[in-house]
Amino acid sequence: MIAYIKGQLSDVAQDSIVVDVAGIGYQIYVPGQVLDRLPPVGRELKVHTYLQVREDAMTLFGFLTKDDLSIFKLLLGVGGIGPKGALAVLSVMTTDDLRFAILGDDAKAIAKTPGIGIKTAQRLILELKDKVSVEDVLSRQSGEIEPAASMAGADAGGVKEEAVLALMALGYSSSEALKALSGIEVTQDMDAEALLKQALKKMALV
Repeated sequence: MIAYIKGQLSDVAQDSIVVDVAGIGYQIYVPGQVLDRLPPVGRELKVHTYLQVREDAMTLFGFLTKDDLSIFKLLLGVGGIGPKGALAVLSVMTTDDLRFAILGDDAKAIAKTPGIGIKTAQRLILELKDKVSVEDVLSRQSGEIEPAASMAGADAGGVKEEAVLALMALGYSSSEALKALSGIEVTQDMDAEALLKQALKKMALV
């Protein structure tokens, strides 16, 4: 397994890049969103990779973060979704948007991916709902994991997820919901309703 490739960005194509490592050019297929975040050609970059091995070919798929790679691997575990299908999903949606679509049962959002029908999107949600967490997103948004002493253990994650989904039900986007909840400390006596009220108050002051 090739965990990552670090070298000079040599070329950029419509769906892939070439990274030069000690004179060897590695072609790596990437989602569309990666293409928008690349450094200029000639600069060094690090790409987290997944190697697909078949009888007739070995293909590298790459991502700029470990989180994107981990979500890609989760998608590969869904029946009917191969590497190209998983790459297509992550070209249309960010990993966080995909998490919210899964937790919010939003099959239509996932089905906007070319080649992914509504039935495949529903199966994706069913198979991955227990494997994704809003808490992961909130931790990255705030820049740190909140101390366990200030949270109600595993319940804190559930409270935050409920609050995020409630905000989305009110018409706010996932990014707006995340921004509103970031920085709000979840205490042991706080439920989703109390957290939602604090978030709405915070948004009203912005």
